[in-house]
Amino acid sequence: MRILVIEGEPGLGDDLKKGLEASGHVLDTARDGVEGRLLATLDGYALILLDMTRPGIDGFAALQAIRRTSNVPVLVLTDRDKVEDRVSGLQQGADDYLVKPFSLAELLARVETLLSRGTRQASTVLRLADLALDPASRTCVRNRTRIDLTAKEFMLLALLLRHHGEILSRRTLGQQVWDAAFDNESNVVEVTIRRLRSKIDDAFDVKLLHTVRGSGYVLEDRS
Repeated sequence: MRILVIEGEPGLGDDLKKGLEASGHVLDTARDGVEGRLLATLDGYALILLDMTRPGIDGFAALQAIRRTSNVPVLVLTDRDKVEDRVSGLQQGADDYLVKPFSLAELLARVETLLSRGTRQASTVLRLADLALDPASRTCVRNRTRIDLTAKEFMLLALLLRHHGEILSRRTLGQQVWDAAFDNESNVVEVTIRRLRSKIDDAFDVKLLHTVRGSGYVLEDRS
């Protein structure tokens, strides 16, 4: 079982890694919320341990970002023990809540419980027409042709596929793929869309990625 640890306390990730790997789990560690959100989107993890005291991005914002693109179980680690904090975390998509300091035995028990439930929605290959994107293996294929994507291109395509048929504005794409503080004056969305279109559409007769003038972009099969 692969577990992603998004942690903020120096040494916490190392301690969790040792304890969980000794129990037979494989761990990846992200040192901030931005890296963690990217890994959560790209990889097929069985569980995410999210440290709410991390630097780089607000914990609740990170949880919301993960929930926009993934149904993987999330166990929140925090030093906030107020009832309202726990309720807020659960309402925003956390599956369980563990208050620091905690024992390794308690953590392992929570982890095993969440893993035994499985993901709310098994990792699924995203498809449209002859285009397929596999978040678990980070692969993209169209008409049996392998397509290499950058991390941002992959995130953008995954978002468009999950909402295929819906028009997504450049602001929505920017905030969800880059950052909540996305600069609306930046042309990074247009540039990435152009590169993505050249990879998934240019060599194929049927075009899937369309620009809706004045509104945004939509991924759909218009054939």
